[in-house]
Amino acid sequence: MSATPIDALPVQGRCDDRFEPLGQRFAALLASGDDLGASLAVTIDGAFVVDLWGGFADATRTKPWQRDTLTHVWSTTKTMTSLCALVLAERGELDLDAPVAHYWPEFGAAGKGAVLVRHLLGHTSGVSGWAQPVSAADLCDWERCTALLAAQAPWWPAGTASGYHALNYGHLVGEVIRRISGLKPGQFLAEHIAGPLHADFHIGLPRTEADRIARVLPPPPLPIDLAALDRDGPMFKTLTNPLPDATASHDDAWCQADIGAANGHGHARSVARIQSLVACGGELDGVHLLSPRTIARIFETQADGPDLVLGVPLKMGLGYGLPQPALLPWIPEGRICFWGGWGGSIVIVDTERRLCLAYMMNKMAPGIIGGPNAAALTAALYDIVGR
Repeated sequence: MSATPIDALPVQGRCDDRFEPLGQRFAALLASGDDLGASLAVTIDGAFVVDLWGGFADATRTKPWQRDTLTHVWSTTKTMTSLCALVLAERGELDLDAPVAHYWPEFGAAGKGAVLVRHLLGHTSGVSGWAQPVSAADLCDWERCTALLAAQAPWWPAGTASGYHALNYGHLVGEVIRRISGLKPGQFLAEHIAGPLHADFHIGLPRTEADRIARVLPPPPLPIDLAALDRDGPMFKTLTNPLPDATASHDDAWCQADIGAANGHGHARSVARIQSLVACGGELDGVHLLSPRTIARIFETQADGPDLVLGVPLKMGLGYGLPQPALLPWIPEGRICFWGGWGGSIVIVDTERRLCLAYMMNKMAPGIIGGPNAAALTAALYDIVGR
């Protein structure tokens, strides 16, 4: 396929002819100011058919977004932590149906002995946040955060409903990863996934890469009246401890910490590169990390109904969200898994079409899972490839 010239657009990179309408839609977001700076990538069979970037890496519009600009992707990070766990499952080192306490004995305290590994991956563990007060700075303290989670009681019976593990997902799943491999998620990802795939994505950004960051611009407040919530319910306890603060991502300690729920740094190319592994059946350019059998487990529904933390209907698989037309009508049904980050980033993995879309940006929009720009770009993609 030939590449479409994009010299006349406010973007750089390449876009195959078939996907020109998607490239135009991306360019329009930057031209209109709906985006400040962003990157967009689409792979089919692991090959890039769209690889675009543009706009600015700073609020003053003085620093152009470059090919290797990194940005904070919030909960899109969870897909990377999930992938680490799936790789361990593929190797036979992690039983997804085993009790968490089998690998992390301390976690069995306070009535959590029946919580299974898949409950963590599916956000149904009953431990969606910390019972003790924590700050954004505390999230950088791995030992403190995991010890608190191990000691506390669950807030609902495991496996009965999802309750989004907004900020502690990486500590929960990650401590299981660490107990098995000796590595926290960031190091495991670097050594066993991102490194072999030559992907520029980081959980715990090396200090030497800080100059490449496009700091995020905070979004409008969450559309949730926290004052009206039941203070003893999972929604209030999860979303207020700590309170959301996008500027926490500007802190060097936060960037360099291992927070596998929320502090990944990358660009669309790196996210699409890594998650294309799932789209392509577990092997990419000779790097074999998953089997179709392990990938099939992603699509085992763990919860399908109102989420106790977000208050919206979610369909959760193992480590990824599954299509839920009532919430996200722009994601087609089928063997598609996805997740997005606070403010608008998104990654969509379509195993039927062997396709992956990733969109990362620095101007945060309203919304917790994706956002209006992610919706527009995903809709434009499926207008091209079919639904």
